[in-house]
Amino acid sequence: MAVDALRARYDAAGQGHLFTFWPQLSESDRTTLAAQLEALDIERINRIYSKAISAEQSAGAAEAGSIEPPPQGASDKVTPRLEKEAEWRATGLAAVARGEVGVLLMAGGQGTRLGSSAPKGCYDIGLPSHKSLFQYQAERIARLQQVAQEEIGKPVGSVVVPWYIMTSGPTRRDTEQFFKTNGYFGLKPENVIFFEQGTLPCLTLDGKVLLETKSRVAVAPDGNGGLYAALRTPLSPADKTRTVLSDLESRKVLYVHAYCVDNCLVRVADPVFVGYGISKQADCAAKVVPKAHPTESVGVVALRGGKYNVVEYSEISTAQAEARDATTGELLFRAGNIANHFYTTAFLRGVAAFEDDLAFHIARKKIPHVSLSDGASIKPTKPNGMKLELFVFDVFPHTARFAVLEIARADEFSPLKNAPGTGADDPETSRRDLLAQHRRFLEEAGATVREGVEIELSPLVSYAGEGLTLVKGKTFTRSGVASAVEELDVLTA
Repeated sequence: MAVDALRARYDAAGQGHLFTFWPQLSESDRTTLAAQLEALDIERINRIYSKAISAEQSAGAAEAGSIEPPPQGASDKVTPRLEKEAEWRATGLAAVARGEVGVLLMAGGQGTRLGSSAPKGCYDIGLPSHKSLFQYQAERIARLQQVAQEEIGKPVGSVVVPWYIMTSGPTRRDTEQFFKTNGYFGLKPENVIFFEQGTLPCLTLDGKVLLETKSRVAVAPDGNGGLYAALRTPLSPADKTRTVLSDLESRKVLYVHAYCVDNCLVRVADPVFVGYGISKQADCAAKVVPKAHPTESVGVVALRGGKYNVVEYSEISTAQAEARDATTGELLFRAGNIANHFYTTAFLRGVAAFEDDLAFHIARKKIPHVSLSDGASIKPTKPNGMKLELFVFDVFPHTARFAVLEIARADEFSPLKNAPGTGADDPETSRRDLLAQHRRFLEEAGATVREGVEIELSPLVSYAGEGLTLVKGKTFTRSGVASAVEELDVLTA
């Protein structure tokens, strides 16, 4: 697009200030800025801003009354010796064996709060094996492929669960290099597909796009809800036709499991959850954990205006948070959201049809920028602008068939959010919870584990406690790591 036409377009959108320093720029800087402005859909940015402001103003007390817990019987629980769990697992495992299941990993975050500049998935939570989060999840996929192959009776190496890893601009290169350096942790490279979440310009509090430098617009990731648009974005500039959605279609993947990288206990492509979603004929389903206590700072899956949504803890009154079921005594608002979802690929394809109806959320931040009056760099000391983002659960109200599956927190949820030594949701609690799970796997298989003994089971040994019949009756007296069942013998009395 010619510069004059580009400038006219931005003037018409009320964003002509982005050309303030144009006369001062070198040719290379002009090329850089023009390319960035051409790529932006500035009219969409204005619409997103207006809708976000309107949604924020309409929220609050007026909406609080429309918030209700899910209706009785609308969700299911995975409990010990639950008969339906075996049915769901069999259904899900059969789908895995047929190649109908794929995985979407949201892994755009850096480990900054953990004291690391690397992508969060590269982080070592301090396990005896020193495996990263990425490695653990890769090995769970490998083990699940093997379990489906053996239990369903498929040829060796024939079961594939493709893994789609969403990075961000700052983490893309390091993430890909980490996988290459580590041989994709035993998975085939063609089945590990990297893609990038989008960005949106940072805005002033009155909706004007901020310049980071005289020749570059300030941008920020568009939130984990940017996942949906990213699925339609070309995987490579060299091939505009191949996207995550087209790749899912070419592989005939019908069901997708999506989750966040920071949960060390996540059951990747969990056949129980997949089978549950299939059996419920759900477009979308959410795994949840029961709230630890009424005031726990976690969003809950609930109804807003009669439609499923995730309601933030700050939006629920104290009376609502403390309300309990008269029969069971359980909290009515108990379904803690853990960003762990099931989708049909048909639903993911259909998100584009209603995406413009989704209201972005506003995060007011201190955003470095240049002064339009003199070009000086400014590092504000208080919030001066906003970042706009979608949340992955913003699509829930648009599902025709939604399902909720409650699981035990100790079995499947231990997030890594905080710096070492914090005492909650930090590397130490992640390590503790994972090793405690491995102890339970062994004990449930009939073994005894002496007090103080820590045994780490590679995901290649067991995905969810299966395959451990050889340990029945044995007593473990020494700590260690087992990468194969046979290696457990050296840790026994």
